[in-house]
Amino acid sequence: MTQKYIIKDMNEKLLVIIPTYDEKDNVKPISEAVLTEAPEVNILFVDDQSPDGTGQILDQMAAADPRVLVMHREKKEGLGRAYIAGFKWALEREYELVCEMDADFSHDPKSLPELLKAAHDGADLVLGSRYIGGIRVMNWPMSRLLLSTGAGQYVRFVTGMPVCDPTGGFKCFHRKVLESIELDKITSNGYSFQIEMNHKAWMQGYKIKEVPIVFEDRIAGYSKMNSDIAFEAFALVLKLWFRCGCRRKPPVESKA
Repeated sequence: MTQKYIIKDMNEKLLVIIPTYDEKDNVKPISEAVLTEAPEVNILFVDDQSPDGTGQILDQMAAADPRVLVMHREKKEGLGRAYIAGFKWALEREYELVCEMDADFSHDPKSLPELLKAAHDGADLVLGSRYIGGIRVMNWPMSRLLLSTGAGQYVRFVTGMPVCDPTGGFKCFHRKVLESIELDKITSNGYSFQIEMNHKAWMQGYKIKEVPIVFEDRIAGYSKMNSDIAFEAFALVLKLWFRCGCRRKPPVESKA
C-alpha cells in the first residue's frame, strides 16, 4: 500500500482554489473530502453569484470552519476569470503553493497529496494528468474523449509544449510561477485558460511535472462545457504560437 504523503511544514501556506457556479450539491462534500486528504490546506471557493444558492451554503461552511474561505464575484465571467481572481487573492496573502481543482469530484481529492508532494520535490507546476502513461477517464462519451485527446495532440504539435494533458484543470503552482505571469493579460477562459497558463510557465523555463490521476465525469450538477469553449481553445493555440515568434521550445534554459 502506498503511504499517504503528509506535508511536514505546517507553517507553509497552501491553498486550493475551487470555482463554483450552481454547485450547491457538491461544495460541502468536496470541501470535506479535500480537508480529509490535506487538512493543512485552506480552500478558497470563488463563486460567480450562483442562482441556485451555492454562495449562501459556502458562507455557512466558512462560518463553521476557518479553513474554508469564500470570494463572491458580481457576475458569471467564466473559469479563467475566477481563477485569476483567486490567484491574485492568494499572492496578496503569501500562499506558497496554489492548487486548482473542480467542485464536481471529477478531480479526486485523494490525488491532491501527490500533487503537493511533486511540488515539494522540485516541480514548479504540477499537472494532474488524465493521459500520461495511458488514458484514465471514466464515464465520458467517446466523442468527448476524442475531443480532449485530440486537443492535447494539437497543442503539442503546434506549440511543441511536451505535456500530455494541457487542458486539464487539476494542478498546483508555486507562487513564483504565478508572480512571473502577468495575470491581468490572461484573457482566455475554459480549456484555453489552462493551455495558456501552462504555456506561459513552460516558455519561461519552469519545470512542469505531470502526475497520473483518474478523472471521473461529474455525478451532480451540470457540465459548463460547450462548443464556444472548444473553439476558443483551438484559436488560442495558434495565437500562442504566433506571440512567441512561432517558437516550439522555450527561449530560456530550464529554471529547475
